[in-house]
Amino acid sequence: MKIGCPKEIKPQEFRVGMTPNAAQEAVVRGHEVIIETKAGLGAGFDDAAYVEAGARIVETAEEVFATADMIVKVKEPQAVERKMLREGQLLFTYLHLAPDPDQTHDLLASGCTAIAYETVTDRNGGLPLLAPMSEVAGKLAPQVGAWTLQKANGGRGVLMGGVPGVGPAKVVVIGGGVVGTHAARVAAGMGAEVTVLDMSLPRLRYLDDTMRSEFKTSYASKGNTAELVAEADMVIGAVLIPGAAAPKLITREQLSTMKPGAALVDVAIDQGGCFETSRATTHADPIYDVDGIMHYCVANMPGAVARTSTIALGNATMPFMLALADKGWKQACQDDPHLLAGLNVHAGQLTYYAVGKALGIDVVSPGVVVKA
Repeated sequence: MKIGCPKEIKPQEFRVGMTPNAAQEAVVRGHEVIIETKAGLGAGFDDAAYVEAGARIVETAEEVFATADMIVKVKEPQAVERKMLREGQLLFTYLHLAPDPDQTHDLLASGCTAIAYETVTDRNGGLPLLAPMSEVAGKLAPQVGAWTLQKANGGRGVLMGGVPGVGPAKVVVIGGGVVGTHAARVAAGMGAEVTVLDMSLPRLRYLDDTMRSEFKTSYASKGNTAELVAEADMVIGAVLIPGAAAPKLITREQLSTMKPGAALVDVAIDQGGCFETSRATTHADPIYDVDGIMHYCVANMPGAVARTSTIALGNATMPFMLALADKGWKQACQDDPHLLAGLNVHAGQLTYYAVGKALGIDVVSPGVVVKA
């Protein structure tokens, strides 16, 4: 199979879809790997590293899309990239379709087959290709939130860990999954007073048993959430419904109950955001003010630490990429129901229920598509 990796073109996206190690593994198995020139520079991988791995370097993204049977990326294809997709081509990347009707309709119109990293599952019910970026984003969230809280950025001017005689920042993390747990641990490590909210009692029990010395837990009822948010210096939104649009957990009206200059960090912005006032921003212009509350809503947070993120993502995606290349997407999905769960689009048909529900599009079962 011909596997192509173009340079990411989303603003301030420095990651790359394939590491030289992944390219070498594919080449050893007899596949041809085509890399757009300078695709890996943002993550610290020059063209020479890919050439040494056995890949072929081409000058343009158009050459990659025109030649490759499978396109491997990091972020969802941008409008100009979607025009280059073709019928029968396989796209393997993050998609986040539920809040993005334009992308969804373009992928359907292209006739391609699209497998989304964020909906591939594992035997434990986890999301193995989302987890490494969730870990990175969770660990980054308190860091960028602390920056947002600085007075020069419009924040309250509160130091996360406080100083003797002055209390620490109060941080509320909504969601106790992978993102929330890592965010809470880092915020606590910075000296903040941290509370994690979740609606799953088993998850709260687990966090309380294992992290009691680091942070507190609380049940995410509407009343309890509103009370804690009103007292918070920083709120980190870390809620995920796999493949679906994120629920809106804080309304615009609630902003008036918060402390002036408090920071909202929305890690769920890729899925539409979990605050009513959230809108996607970039690393170049990451924060904005709504009613005196500072919002940090960068849609590709892990791109800020591109080398760590690229290597972590490559470690997770490589086995699935190789299976798709070795067997073809149909056989690979037949052999692995967890990979099949990643199938979102095939030949003009939507194959992921949560996306169809969010966008009002009819859905065909992925199992039916694979057997056709």
